[in-house]
Amino acid sequence: MIFKKQLLFGFIFVFVLNASAQFQKDSVFVKLNLKWKNEPLELNKVYHSKTDSLQISTFKFYVSAITIQFEDNSTFIEKNSYHLVDLEDENTFKIALCKKANKSISKISFNIGVDSLASVSGAMSGDLDATKGMYWAWQSGFINMKIEGKSNSCATRNNNFHFHVGGYLKPNYALRNVNVNVNNNSNDNVNLIIDLAQLFDEVDLKTTNSIMIPGQKAMKIADLSVNMFRLQ
Repeated sequence: MIFKKQLLFGFIFVFVLNASAQFQKDSVFVKLNLKWKNEPLELNKVYHSKTDSLQISTFKFYVSAITIQFEDNSTFIEKNSYHLVDLEDENTFKIALCKKANKSISKISFNIGVDSLASVSGAMSGDLDATKGMYWAWQSGFINMKIEGKSNSCATRNNNFHFHVGGYLKPNYALRNVNVNVNNNSNDNVNLIIDLAQLFDEVDLKTTNSIMIPGQKAMKIADLSVNMFRLQ
């Protein structure tokens, strides 16, 4: 009896594994390439913005509400669309969406962050699990984007800076939408660059180095974050 159960569990495991591999093979992917200008973004490497030199120790952000528009104006809208991208985990740089279609992708849109409905629902499972370190509390909701590091420009303890960008209540609603025209005759992948230099070139770490609650400073960083995304 025990042998039969083990055999059944083994069969189920192999079936699920094969099904997952087949889905990966047949899927449209969004591939995220984290960069500093033309270089791959690396933890704790020294980079230079227009005003500062800095190192990144943490870079996480949510991509949500992903929508793909095809050349025939049909669309795919991902359900329960919340993906946490983490510089420390390359597995988060590739998002499988839907089955490949015999038509080209013309546009992709998505949000940076977590919407107000999910925020008031509280921390959940998967990428929205509180153990991911991206949930404040129901009063403030999720952290849409977390950037931490150090710079000699920061007159703070250990020269650290912390950008925890979030907030789901107006006027401090930190969710931002990104639209990218693809038009590359692709029907299986969308390759995006996320260039963190585009954000830090517009930030003076001498005066802006600690954002830990919703507010005007968080809204400014949220606005700048949209500029990081472009087609590869």
